Amino acid sequence: MEVQKKEEEEEVVESKEPTVYDSLLESLRTKQEEYNTDSEESGDDVEQAHGASDDDDEGSDSESSRLSEPGASQHGGGLGNPVGRIGGTETDDDDSEASGSDEEQELRVNGQPTRGACASTSSFHSHLDHKLSKEEVDKLEKKKWTYKWVVAMSNYKWRGTGKCFLKELDSFLFHGLKPTLHKHWLSIYEKSGGADFDSSKQRLFFSICNSYRDILHHNKKPFYLKGLEEDSSTMDAYVMHSLNHIFRTRDLVKKNEAKLAKLQDNVKADILSNEAFLDRGFTRPKVLILLPLASVAFRLVKRLIDLTPPKYKSNVEEHERFYREFGAGVSEEKEDEDAAEISESKRSSKPSDFETLFGGNNNDHFMIGIKFTRRSIRLYGDFYSSDMIVASPLGLITKIGEAELYKDKNVDYLSSIEVLIVDHADVILMQNWSHVNTIVEQLNRIPSQQHGTDIMRIRQWYLDGQAPFYRQSIILSSHINPDINGLFNHHCLNHEGKVKLASEYKGVLPKVVLQIRQIYERFDANTAEDADDARFDYFTKKVFPKIKDSTQGGIMLFISSYFEFIRVRNFLKSQEASFCLLGEYTEQSDISRARGWFFDGKKKIMLYTERAHFYHRYKIRGIQNLIIYSLPERKEFYPEVVNLLQGSACTVLFSRFDLLRLERIIGTAASKRMVTSDKGVFVFC
Repeated sequence: MEVQKKEEEEEVVESKEPTVYDSLLESLRTKQEEYNTDSEESGDDVEQAHGASDDDDEGSDSESSRLSEPGASQHGGGLGNPVGRIGGTETDDDDSEASGSDEEQELRVNGQPTRGACASTSSFHSHLDHKLSKEEVDKLEKKKWTYKWVVAMSNYKWRGTGKCFLKELDSFLFHGLKPTLHKHWLSIYEKSGGADFDSSKQRLFFSICNSYRDILHHNKKPFYLKGLEEDSSTMDAYVMHSLNHIFRTRDLVKKNEAKLAKLQDNVKADILSNEAFLDRGFTRPKVLILLPLASVAFRLVKRLIDLTPPKYKSNVEEHERFYREFGAGVSEEKEDEDAAEISESKRSSKPSDFETLFGGNNNDHFMIGIKFTRRSIRLYGDFYSSDMIVASPLGLITKIGEAELYKDKNVDYLSSIEVLIVDHADVILMQNWSHVNTIVEQLNRIPSQQHGTDIMRIRQWYLDGQAPFYRQSIILSSHINPDINGLFNHHCLNHEGKVKLASEYKGVLPKVVLQIRQIYERFDANTAEDADDARFDYFTKKVFPKIKDSTQGGIMLFISSYFEFIRVRNFLKSQEASFCLLGEYTEQSDISRARGWFFDGKKKIMLYTERAHFYHRYKIRGIQNLIIYSLPERKEFYPEVVNLLQGSACTVLFSRFDLLRLERIIGTAASKRMVTSDKGVFVFC
């Protein structure tokens, strides 16, 4: 039955795809005259259609050697002499290195030779030009991954599927990185005081990104937790990878257009059947970066501009508007000066990491398109004419919602995303992770409209509905959880394979400065789906009776998720317990009143959520007994909350399905023993 069902599904797919393809071809035929002149037109409409250039972006980037495109023979191949004639060198006026040769066998940086890669073997071309067999597609659809290799790196390990490429990193430096980008990046690194770029964190993570594998880096120390250097290095790497992908895409399109412009119309139709000229998707945007806050996006776009070589950014359009809407509302020149003038008296009593993360623009509803022309960077570009989209999950999910409500709106600009980056996923977890799942499910769908794209130039795997298998997804977080794992395992289907981190944790128990007995009680759960019910059942039958019979007040219940918060709240109501609430949706007036009631002993129990702590970092007074109903996702919150305790003991509930959280708090070795031990109670002092 399963085989028959599979065959039926395949038949449905086969019947749908030709229909879409035929309709697009029919649309192309009705506008044939318009498309025949596309390469000679200018303006945003043409750039949107071809991914080429504006009025200030005419001509093609120069080449230092004869171009050899994938699938095209240098001797003409099966297409005869015309291919040989259009493979010559094109030149530009004063931008001899704007593109660089995609076929350089050796590039030099500061006079030193390094090993490069030609177009036919660079990671960009090899990834996008790979033809998936039916067997490969079937295997990817099963979503089963076998991690075959492990490479140790200081206190963590990289694990991956397929062939191990990390052991081969020393054999080349930057496999396919454009020379102009490489030189500029190296110059910035040296100006910042760096000495050994080849051994730097930037270079290592760029090499991993440039493998075009899906990546899950879940132990990145964020900038707001004294991890500025590590965080910045990682960001530099994926920004440079994104720039390289965008510029190589543009180079390929422009070179093909230059070749086609030399041909007569009656020859173009035949020449376009060559796979070398399949160089685009349905729409122009190729990179999508999801970030939690406008201040984080501000930091990223500023760095993106810094890492763009000067010849590509002689003008940054809408620069002031960007600083006004994403920054602190001041110009770049005044930013450092104003920051230095903030007096200590104006600083709040919140922890430093809270101030660093939320001290800037904490808007979580934004979306901006970024477009690269030959000489400028355009911020706030139309999404269909942009190369990169930087958005918050909430900002993009709003656009998706509008497209579902209104027929004249759509999000087809998500149809051809080839690089997806989700940075600071741990912060997004504190917002609404379901938005990320919805967005990823929306990616790489066949668009509802044509949007002016030349159908004859679209890569075949786009038309075949295989784009999800070519999209690279990079997820970066300070920790992992089942939601992130689920996205990575079930929605990241890159044919190149996967790379993920395997970390060892020491735990944060030493950061508990008070002499407090921390009692860990394990409850049994058969499956992960049953864990919530088992936790609630253990609390109501084992823990709450002790609370109910006790005359002592000052009992805080720390709860990780909002679902658990509502469930426990309803239970306490049914028991007519004396309690107050401090959740993420509690009104400010109710919060002040609840804190006062709890401190004065008028309310016996307080329910406090992790998200409320994340967004407010309240210092709760009067805690005599702390019960951690569910461990926090963020390990740094454990000692913060325990150190609020004015009593002598706290109780922690956990099951074997809490292993990911448990190991971050008490350490990897201890957590593994606790979830497998015959004992059910463990005490730390």
